[in-house]
Amino acid sequence: MAAGVFAPGHLGELTWQVPFELADAVLAETRTTERRLRVLPSRAGACFVLALGLFAGLGYRNVWAKLTAALDGLEPPAPSARALRDLRRRLGPAPLKALFGVLAGPVAQPSTPGVMFGRYRTVAFDGCTSVKVPDTARNRGWLGKMRAALGVTGYPAVELMTLAETGTRALIGAVFGPPATGETDYARRLLHLLTPGMLVLADRGFDGAAFLAEVAATRAQFLVRLGSRRRLPVLARLPDESFLSRIGELTVRVIEARVTVTCADGRTWTASYRLATTLADHRRHPAAALIRLYHERWEHEVTYLALRHTLLNGRVLRSRDPAGLQQEIWALLALYQALRRAMVTAAETIPGTDPDRASFTIALETAKQTLIQAAGVVTSDDALTGQIGGAVLNGLLEPRRPRVSVRKVKSPLSRWNKADPHRPARSSTVTSLAVTVSHPATAPRTPARRDRCLTGTPGP
Repeated sequence: MAAGVFAPGHLGELTWQVPFELADAVLAETRTTERRLRVLPSRAGACFVLALGLFAGLGYRNVWAKLTAALDGLEPPAPSARALRDLRRRLGPAPLKALFGVLAGPVAQPSTPGVMFGRYRTVAFDGCTSVKVPDTARNRGWLGKMRAALGVTGYPAVELMTLAETGTRALIGAVFGPPATGETDYARRLLHLLTPGMLVLADRGFDGAAFLAEVAATRAQFLVRLGSRRRLPVLARLPDESFLSRIGELTVRVIEARVTVTCADGRTWTASYRLATTLADHRRHPAAALIRLYHERWEHEVTYLALRHTLLNGRVLRSRDPAGLQQEIWALLALYQALRRAMVTAAETIPGTDPDRASFTIALETAKQTLIQAAGVVTSDDALTGQIGGAVLNGLLEPRRPRVSVRKVKSPLSRWNKADPHRPARSSTVTSLAVTVSHPATAPRTPARRDRCLTGTPGP
């Protein structure tokens, strides 16, 4: 480990994924390396921004204290919160975006369970609008506010679109911006990442004829769910009950099925599925196998669960301007990808282990401990998996059990999203408080909702 002002430039054992040479390379590529040696060099700043994602609930000084907790004798600097803020501004988002570009991509070997369908690596497009940002004028000017049933949402939100490897939940690419831009418009910016060896899984939001034609033009295959009201011509029926049809100028194979599941308590659930795919050979890719494969698309939802709820712990991002938000989001994506790479590397050391069984929470908490202890920065007792991989293997989850999700909304939009015109616009100190008690005979009476229900009086 470096000494002096470079000592805080580490991420614990995650430095294996972001080594010193890589950090220096992306800083040089984006021309953000310091021109003169400062108390806070750029490499330490990049590691500090990544550490902010590990400790989302802590302020600048506390996160810096985590970075330097085990550096006694190396004389690390002790900057103020303002100096750390200026360090973030000096770096900007470019080096973190470049770092994610290096880390992003498929991470599993073709022999890893759950990664391949035949000779195709399964990937998925999906968007997320649950990442909230501070409600400041500059953030609203960039992102706006999403509409809701009672007006607009309380916090501005970022539209995040990612292309993920479903077998490992690793990110192949990402873009983000205002939610007003459509999902398919964001997804088009990631089409260059598709290769002929990929099979794209997507839901009904991506079934547009123009978008599917662009996916097919990359020579990647796709399996997409279609809307139930769409009428498609039947060009030829196949022996497995699927049929050939056309969407725009593209010839596709359509599979219609009803899926019925029986729960442990005896209840049954039935749903209809209509899938379109470019895999036209019904012998090599039977309809039943494609129907069973489609549920792998939901692994992308677990990706966002890990990002939004495990890594961020459901918190609003800390940056109050667009440049800071872009830097923070690219840092979170890079940090997430570094953790996934470490998890998959560990799972592959035991042949036949599905990466789904690796716990993201265990990997995250172990990474935090190695950063605080400055452990495993260069080497470790277990040079193959390290402390993070060892903890993941010791805490492997049970194999996935089939379950039915009720898709219940757990965080509905607040109905307190509009300012009360009778209250001051800003917080004010109360200097006096007067309470006037009214007599029941003179107080206006508003019928309670239960009274209207009991008497049959129509509501407003």
